[in-house]
Amino acid sequence: MQFSSALDSQKDVYYHLLPNSESSSPSEIDLENERGKKKLLKEADKGGDQPQEQSTSQGVSTHKSPGINKYALAGAVLASTNSVLLGYDIGVMSGAVLYIKDDLNISSTEVEILVGCLNVCSLIGSLASGRTSDYIGRRYTIVLAAATFLIGALLMGLAPSFLSLMAGRVIAGIGVGYSLMIAPLYTAELSPAMSRGLLSSLPEVFINIGILLGYISNYTLSGLPQNMNWRLMLGLAALPAIIVAVGVMVMPESPRWLVMKSRYREAKQVLMKTSDTEEEAELRLVEMIKAASDMTHMSSSSSSGNWRGQGAWRELLLTPSRPIRRILVAAVGINFFMQASGNDAVVYYCPEVFKEAGIHSKKELMGVTVIMGVAKTSFVLVSALFLDRCGRRPLLLLGSLGMAFSLATLGVGSSYLGQSHDKPVWAIGLCVVAVCATVSFFSIGLGPVTWVYSSEIFPMRLRAQGTSLAISVNRLVSGLVSMTFLSISNQITFGGMFLVLGGIMVVATVFFYFFLPETKGKTLEEIGSLFEDKVEDNQKLF
Repeated sequence: MQFSSALDSQKDVYYHLLPNSESSSPSEIDLENERGKKKLLKEADKGGDQPQEQSTSQGVSTHKSPGINKYALAGAVLASTNSVLLGYDIGVMSGAVLYIKDDLNISSTEVEILVGCLNVCSLIGSLASGRTSDYIGRRYTIVLAAATFLIGALLMGLAPSFLSLMAGRVIAGIGVGYSLMIAPLYTAELSPAMSRGLLSSLPEVFINIGILLGYISNYTLSGLPQNMNWRLMLGLAALPAIIVAVGVMVMPESPRWLVMKSRYREAKQVLMKTSDTEEEAELRLVEMIKAASDMTHMSSSSSSGNWRGQGAWRELLLTPSRPIRRILVAAVGINFFMQASGNDAVVYYCPEVFKEAGIHSKKELMGVTVIMGVAKTSFVLVSALFLDRCGRRPLLLLGSLGMAFSLATLGVGSSYLGQSHDKPVWAIGLCVVAVCATVSFFSIGLGPVTWVYSSEIFPMRLRAQGTSLAISVNRLVSGLVSMTFLSISNQITFGGMFLVLGGIMVVATVFFYFFLPETKGKTLEEIGSLFEDKVEDNQKLF
């Protein structure tokens, strides 16, 4: 007899222990579930009182849907603070590069390399982060990410030349790669199912807060001498890294990582704090131990206690099963389209776009980017609040369709301005509104949903390294787009570039519709069933 988890569609039902065998009687089901729970919890709760169950006639434990757990929220906020680092760099570089170009006398090609190298180098951190987090734990990987970025930020702020500035961005990029993988992964593993969408989207919220802070820093420091302002803009990025390094001292470790290390008592202590009842904590622990047991059965060379991600890359890339292949397609696909949308390039180079549109004052350019940052941050907050209510798919489809329309509008407006000599105000206004709409729709859909989806669909044994693979694709595409955006735009104009990006978002919308099933309300252990061969007719993937 096997038992697995499934989630009822009713909001007041959380965790269910159900059989795989259809021939079992209700009494056999109850008996088997009770035996399974007692056996799995024995090591985690030695000598403790047995939990008092509230069960239906089918052995299903229920309780009313609670609000957001404050302990889980605090852990998610501290982990997501790491994401401010990337956001701040994106925002601050959009303005700082204008002064760097003049102060260091670098070319447009060197500007592209300077901007894009952080994203390309973050590929190193993303690839290494999966195995690192399996080895030293999620919490200390967050510390490693913050420390690496801190070193890079200090080098950038003190850089006397272009080469030393590049060295700082290379080191900071590695820290960004670690941060982008570990923050949503840690949050997903810590959060209860019914609030995981909101909490796992916090990294994107903090990225946008970082972008806005970067814009404000640009605007505030733009009046300083040219050889000083950009160094302060970049050097201030060290402050969030210090906050993260201090805050991690009070953060709990991921309960799922603790279970993989057979540290059940510690895992239960964390679950007791991130759950609303002892019953819920024990049921979550049962599912995690069951998943860890399945993991070690599939890896004959290791036990749960010394699991360090052995064989994960082989299973992901060389011998994936059909469900794992579908998960890879979904995770890699959403990360690819997140950056192929050109969002990072639009944010990085929006001053160049507005300058081409007819806004030439650097102070005015900084002011317009602040407006864009406010719009971007506002909509990501709205999206985060509705992720667990509306689901991932509706917001993702709405955001991608909205981006396609906004990018097309921006392309038409930019093309008109490129052929116009008098630069009419209405056309400039249309481009500003279209840019704000583009980043706002990104914040509704692709921005938060990508991090949530990537961190929750992989099975436990592959979650860290599978997520790192998907994020690596994200960073590679981001770097390529950032390093070629200006060059391609010079060949086909900004208008042509935005029309191409709009077409990419149409393709992305079709991909999301057919290949990404809804995960709202499912526990991490249950989501794998969505990618199995036997799925609902309206959720078939291949």
